[in-house]
Amino acid sequence: MAAQVLFLNNGYEGSSMDAIAAEAGVSKLTLYSHFKDKEALFGEAVKTTCETRLPRRLFVLEDGCEFRSVLLDIAHAFHELVISPESIGLHRVMVAMATQNPALSQMFFDAGPQKLLVDLEQMLDQAHQRQLLNVPEPMRAAEHFCSLIKGVAHFRLLIGYAEQPDAADMKRHAEDCVDLFMRAYTREPLTVD
Repeated sequence: MAAQVLFLNNGYEGSSMDAIAAEAGVSKLTLYSHFKDKEALFGEAVKTTCETRLPRRLFVLEDGCEFRSVLLDIAHAFHELVISPESIGLHRVMVAMATQNPALSQMFFDAGPQKLLVDLEQMLDQAHQRQLLNVPEPMRAAEHFCSLIKGVAHFRLLIGYAEQPDAADMKRHAEDCVDLFMRAYTREPLTVD
């Protein structure tokens, strides 16, 4: 999406609707016929990025599925998203804009991170109902899961302290996080007194 490219390269304030229309090869009028303003376009760019990298099908618990595999698929996709150059760039833009435009920060969070948390919350609630895990507070568990996956690697990349991890490190990180998460939320066997 042309808007995403410009937002990442030029920042939110440095990306005009004229420049976005030119990058997309459409008229400014066409752009405004689809998006009421630059904030709406920005929100759509965030939403599209998240839906492309974390499709809804990842959060579906099929009957008889191996729950660890479902979590691993989400962990891999989420980790790839949060450490991608696009995501790191977008995160930097949002941090820079936080005090100048709190409404934009809220729009970003609602269009991306919050949507992911809600999808994960619903899936973890299903896992709890099916007794696959013990997740009495699925939103808190969703936040724990995302925090584990982001880890310190995200922060290092954000401040330019590290290079992108290789595929083997990313795989190991996702597996470690899923295993830790599952141990934390495993149903305890009932003890009889």
